[in-house]
Amino acid sequence: MAQIDKHFFADVFHLATARLEDSRQMLCRLDGEIGDGDHGTSMANGFAAIDRVLRGHPDAEPPEMLRLAAQAFLAEVGATVGPLYASAFLEVAALLDAKGPLPLREFGAVLSACATGIAQRGKAQPGDKTMLDVWLPAAQAAHRAARDDLPPARMATLTRNAAETARDETAALMSTRGRAARLQERSIGHLDPGAVSSAVIIGAICDIVAERAT
Repeated sequence: MAQIDKHFFADVFHLATARLEDSRQMLCRLDGEIGDGDHGTSMANGFAAIDRVLRGHPDAEPPEMLRLAAQAFLAEVGATVGPLYASAFLEVAALLDAKGPLPLREFGAVLSACATGIAQRGKAQPGDKTMLDVWLPAAQAAHRAARDDLPPARMATLTRNAAETARDETAALMSTRGRAARLQERSIGHLDPGAVSSAVIIGAICDIVAERAT
């Protein structure tokens, strides 16, 4: 049975790194509309730092990998998004410490742990127009699919679709967190850059789930 093991996380981080690099300019452009314009740089550079560190620790087990990822991302980014993802990775590490390797079909637990870490660190609520507005619906979709006993590849498709739908729905929300909050109603009509990058990462996770399920 396919598991969420060290190879799974190595593949996820490597794929997410490549996709965030491809999305660098687009994310910066989106962030420039309502923020500082550096979100693409932060995400691409932060995940590249993770990928480099993990390549240097090929024998690390998943909990250690996630702690290394948290340290690398925070050291590289440091800005608001740094502590959020560091907290997300540490929450996943704690999950794996407690439960050990997970079956592939339980990848929703990884998404939920990320959402928990982000929410606890950022103090955001659903509807605040943040990355949490993507992580939560994606995790919920994965858990629903698992309860319905769907195959992992189908679970991945439904989870990706939920993330992309939630990403698009942030355009209708008003920013209440971060620098974008200063725009108030003027933030409506713009996608949240953190939500967009979250959908990129979740898409990478889903693709690795689907690949390993075959």
